[in-house]
Amino acid sequence: MITILFWLATQVIWLYTWAVIIGAIIGTLASFGVLDARNRMVWTISDFFHRLTEPALRPIRNLMPNLGGIDLSPLVLILLLQAALMLIHRIEQALVFGSLRPLLL
Repeated sequence: MITILFWLATQVIWLYTWAVIIGAIIGTLASFGVLDARNRMVWTISDFFHRLTEPALRPIRNLMPNLGGIDLSPLVLILLLQAALMLIHRIEQALVFGSLRPLLL
């Protein structure tokens, strides 16, 4: 049962990572005018990914210095999500092996 919970947590983090990547690509394409934001379908998809990722990206943007038009907050969030994945795997290994040894390596 515990393995299923760790698998589910891993899958949710991977899905959110892909949502951040897709949201960043859509935002970049819209800012360069490749995607027409006035199109209802494009706006709906863009708004969905913005609402999904903005609560996690906003605190990162507030902490980062202003780099002009370059937004590195999706990259920082992806790195944090990858660190969370590694931590989840270490905790799962510690529970499976019954010791803290995998956490310390």
